[in-house]
Amino acid sequence: MKSEKLTGGAVKTIQMHVPTVGESINEVTISNWAKASGDLVVLDEVIAEIESDKATFELTAEATGKLEILAADGTTLEIGGLICQIAVTDEVQPSTAVIPSESDHTTTPTASKGYASGHAPPAAAKILAEKGISAAAIQGTGVGGRITKEDAMNAQPQKVESSPKEQEKSITNDPVQSADQGERSERRQKMSPLRKTVAKRLVSVKNETAMLTTFNEVNMQPIMELRKKYKEPFKAKYEVGLGFMSFFTKACCVALQDWPAVNAKIDGDEIIYSNFCDVSIAVSAPKGLVVPVIRNAETLSFEQIEREVVRLANKARENKLSIPEMTGGTFTITNGGIFGSMLSTPIINAPQSAILGMHNIVQRPVVEDGEIVVRPIMYVALSYDHRIIDGRESVSFLVRLKELLEDPSRLLLGV
Repeated sequence: MKSEKLTGGAVKTIQMHVPTVGESINEVTISNWAKASGDLVVLDEVIAEIESDKATFELTAEATGKLEILAADGTTLEIGGLICQIAVTDEVQPSTAVIPSESDHTTTPTASKGYASGHAPPAAAKILAEKGISAAAIQGTGVGGRITKEDAMNAQPQKVESSPKEQEKSITNDPVQSADQGERSERRQKMSPLRKTVAKRLVSVKNETAMLTTFNEVNMQPIMELRKKYKEPFKAKYEVGLGFMSFFTKACCVALQDWPAVNAKIDGDEIIYSNFCDVSIAVSAPKGLVVPVIRNAETLSFEQIEREVVRLANKARENKLSIPEMTGGTFTITNGGIFGSMLSTPIINAPQSAILGMHNIVQRPVVEDGEIVVRPIMYVALSYDHRIIDGRESVSFLVRLKELLEDPSRLLLGV
C-alpha cells in the first residue's frame, strides 16, 4: 500500500496491489468488480474478487474514498501488481457510506453505488458471466432492484430477433445455411485460471503416470435398508443427513489401511506411505471441479464425516474454499452417479496414486443362491498408478471395499 499527496482538495491516494494469496501462487485474474471507478468505497468493504489457479479470494478496500480501477475484469496480474487506487479527499465522510451486509450485500438509499439496481454482486455476476447475460438485461428482485443470486440462476439468454431485411441478407450471404437451420451462433469465453490449471494437470497425469482402471460392482441393498431404517433418528440426533458418502469414506479408509500402496505417492525415486487417510472429495463448483480434503477421515465417525462433506461442499459451491482445504489429500473419491453416470474411468488426482469412482444405482438382475433376483447395483471404478500399485493390490482393494459395503456392520465392528 502506497500513499502520495495530491492537489485539488485530495489528501492522498492509496495504491492497492495484488496481495500474496497463497504459497506457489504467482499470478491472479480479476474475476469481477463489485464497484465501478468513481464509486465511494469504505475501509474493509469487499470491492472485487480475484481468482487464482486454486481458489477465489475477496479483495477489500484499504481505505475510505473514491475508487479508481486500474485493472479491468479478466486482467491477469502478478503478485504485487497494481490493481486499483483509492483517493481519500476532504469531502469523503465515512458516515456517508454503508458497507453491504455480508448476508445479502444490500445498500441503503444513502449508500454509494455498488450492488444497486442493474448491478450484480460477485456470486450473481459469476453466474451471469457463465451464461453470457448482461446484468443490465436482468430485473433484480432484491432490495432497491438489486440482482440476487436466484435472479442470476433463473435468468435465460434472450433471443435477439433480426428484421426481415437482416434475415434475408444473412441467408443470401451464407450459401451453406438454409432457411430451416435456425440460429447459428458462437460465444468465446476466456478460460479461467482454475480451468487452465485443471486442464494442464489432467494432461500431465495422463502423460506421466501408468494409469490403469479396474472395476467391480456393489449390491447397495444392505446400505439402503440400513439408511432407510436409521436416517430419521440419525438426523434427529445429529441434525445432518445420513448419505452414501460416509459409508464409502469409512469403507475406503479401512481398505486403504489394509492396502497401504493405494494410499501412497511417488516423490522422486521414493514412495511415501501415509498412515493416515486424508480423503479428497471431488465437488462440482461453479468455476469447475475442486477437491476439498477430509483430514484424518479414518478417525471420524459417520456424523463427523457427513458434517465435513456438507461443510466443504457448501464452501466449494460458494467459491470460498481456502488453499489449505484443497491440498494434501492422500486418496480421492468422486461420485459421477449424482449426474447419472453408469460407468467411467476417473483420472488420478496427482500426486495421489489412486481415485475411486462411484456411479449411479440401478436395479439389475443378479444371481444369488442359484436364483435370479433384482438388486440395486452400483459399479465402482478404481483408477491407479501402476508404477507403485500392482494388479493384486488394486483388485484386492475393491474386493475389500465391496465386502465392507455389502455388509456395513463390518464397518462398526472393524472386521
